[in-house]
Amino acid sequence: MSIDSAKRTAIALFSGGLDSVLAVAWMQRLGHRVHPVCFSAPYITADRATQSARENGFELTVVDISAAHLKMLEDPVHGFGKNHNPCIDCHGLMFWEAAKLLPKFGADFLISGEVLGQRPMSQRRNALQAVDKLSGHADLIVRPLSQKLLPDTKPIRAGWVDKSRLLDLSGRGRSRQIALARELGLSYPAPGGGCLLTDRNFSLRLRELIFMKEDSEAQIRLLRWGRHFRLAPGVKLIVGRDKADNEGLVAEDFPGLWFRLRDLEGPLGLLTEPDPPADVIALAASILLYYSNKAPSPAWVKYAVDRNHWREIWVEKCPEDSFRPLLISLDKE
Repeated sequence: MSIDSAKRTAIALFSGGLDSVLAVAWMQRLGHRVHPVCFSAPYITADRATQSARENGFELTVVDISAAHLKMLEDPVHGFGKNHNPCIDCHGLMFWEAAKLLPKFGADFLISGEVLGQRPMSQRRNALQAVDKLSGHADLIVRPLSQKLLPDTKPIRAGWVDKSRLLDLSGRGRSRQIALARELGLSYPAPGGGCLLTDRNFSLRLRELIFMKEDSEAQIRLLRWGRHFRLAPGVKLIVGRDKADNEGLVAEDFPGLWFRLRDLEGPLGLLTEPDPPADVIALAASILLYYSNKAPSPAWVKYAVDRNHWREIWVEKCPEDSFRPLLISLDKE
C-alpha cells in the first residue's frame, strides 16, 4: 500500500516538553502537516508549550478545557496519582478534545509524544490502552516515538503513516530522545511538567477548596500564587511570597479585599471575601505584616476592594503560633 503522508495532517497533543517537541518534529520530517495543540486549565499552564513552540518554529494553538477538565476531576475513572493528578483520565480527555478539532484543522489523525514505559502511572502499556479507550478515538492515535512497539491503528493500516519510519523508544531513559533532539536541532526545556496537580502543596490546597465547596475556576486560579490561609468558611487569605506572586495575584483580578503595607514595599495580600468582619480584616493585616521582614511592629497596613480607595489599620505582627494552624501547606512557608 502506498504511503501518502504528504496529504495527511495530524493534530499533536503538545506540552512543550522534549517528547512532544520530538513527536511534532519527527512527523514533520516525514512530510506530515502537524498542528500542535496545548490544552490548558487553571492548573495546567500553556507557558512552557508557548515558549517551546516559539523556539522551535511551531505554530501552536492553545485551547482552554477548564470546564471539561474540572468535571472530569470530580470523579476520574482511573483515579489519582501520588497527588491530585488523574493522568490517565487527563490524557484520554485531551485526545477526546483534540479529536473534536480534526474538522477545524482538516486533520486526519492524532499524535502525542507519549513513550511506552516512561511514566509509571500513565504510560504503561495497559495505561495507554486505557487512555485510548477514554479518548473515544483509539483507532486514530499514533505515538511516533514508540509506535513500532504498539498495535497498528488506522493511519498505519490505511497507509497514511509509514510505520517503518517511526520509532521504538521505551523506558524511562532519555538519552535517545536527547540525541534525536540534537540531530534535529531542536530546543527543549529541562524535565518538569506544567501540570500543578502533581505538586503536593497545590494538590492539598485544591482538595481543601473542593472540600469547602469553593472550587470555582477563579478560586482555583488563585492557588498558583502565594501562601494560603483558611481564616473562616468562605474566607481565605493569600499572601504573596515574592514579586512574581504579587504580580500573579494582581493579574487574576479577583473581586476580593486587597492588602499592602502603607509605608514600605512588601507582600501583597488578598482576602477572597470582599466584605469580611472587622476581626478578619485585622487578622489578615497582621499575618501580612508578619511576612513583611523589613516592617516594624506595629505598623500601618492598607486595604481596599479596588486597590485604589485604601483604608488603613494599625496592627502588630501576628504571632506565628497563632496563624500557623491556618496555613494550608504541607511545608513550613
